[in-house]
Amino acid sequence: MDAYDEGSTARHGPDAPGRPTPPEWQDLPADHDAPADHDAPADHDAPAEPAGPAGPLEMSGPAGPLETSGPVEPLVMDGQPVMDGQPVMDGQPVPYPPGAPRTGIAALSLPYQVGVALALAVVAIGVCVHLGMTFLHVAPANTVTRAHGKAVDDWIYPEFEQNWKLFAPNPLQQNISIQVRAGVRGPDGMTLTTGWYDLSAEDGRAIDGNLLPSHTQQNELRRAWDFFVATHDGENRPVGLRGALSEAYLRRIMVLRLTDDDAVRAATGGAGAIERVQVRSRTSNVPPPRWSREKVSTTPSYRELPWWKVPRDEAEGGVR
Repeated sequence: MDAYDEGSTARHGPDAPGRPTPPEWQDLPADHDAPADHDAPADHDAPAEPAGPAGPLEMSGPAGPLETSGPVEPLVMDGQPVMDGQPVMDGQPVPYPPGAPRTGIAALSLPYQVGVALALAVVAIGVCVHLGMTFLHVAPANTVTRAHGKAVDDWIYPEFEQNWKLFAPNPLQQNISIQVRAGVRGPDGMTLTTGWYDLSAEDGRAIDGNLLPSHTQQNELRRAWDFFVATHDGENRPVGLRGALSEAYLRRIMVLRLTDDDAVRAATGGAGAIERVQVRSRTSNVPPPRWSREKVSTTPSYRELPWWKVPRDEAEGGVR
């Protein structure tokens, strides 16, 4: 049949004009839309059936009626029983907790949260103070450094010292080692002069392969020698009031290192006393790389200081 045929309802619908009226609908009263079964009792005359226990649930499917009886077993997802999209415990659905689960600091109790907040605040304040002190130390002279320069230096030296030698137009290209020898008075009253001890080489061996070398091994000798050179002229004469201080500082370091040195104790039999010390520096140029055409002498040069008499309290290890 064509959808455009006159007798088809596919296009016009049941009430469309031109559609033939079924014979069984012609004699029906106007207030009825469909035929009714006169033998069946009306719905309002039928007695209401008492409610009772629900019977087995019947469902129809392609293969016939389906019947289920008894409690419905919940599904198991990720090891958790789930029914109607909610976790189940003891046969009853458990509502989800409001919001996302707490993690990190929010998962701690209130006292611990307060403690963590205070610790973070202290760390943040310490970092800000250190950065500010470092900035004032490396910045040009200004009003703050002139008024509080001592406080800045006390914070920076010696652990956080900053210098710009690596970024200077002409960075250091020399290896400088500090050597010392001592005059030791033995038990017989005779004075024995030891050989030269390369203290810088000893520090280098202690640092090599050490993941956490001490500040003393890295910087003590270098800083003491820089202090001495900056306060003395080419003839080793002190310039200014800090010259004598630099000599005392360098001398005490030498005495302490010699006192702790096993070679000195072995040379004196362990019973000698250091009466005087002499310091010298050995300077050699760093060889240029192979691809460079620069010619540099690698012959070392020495700067030898005069003998310094060691006071009795320093010789006995009383000054640290």
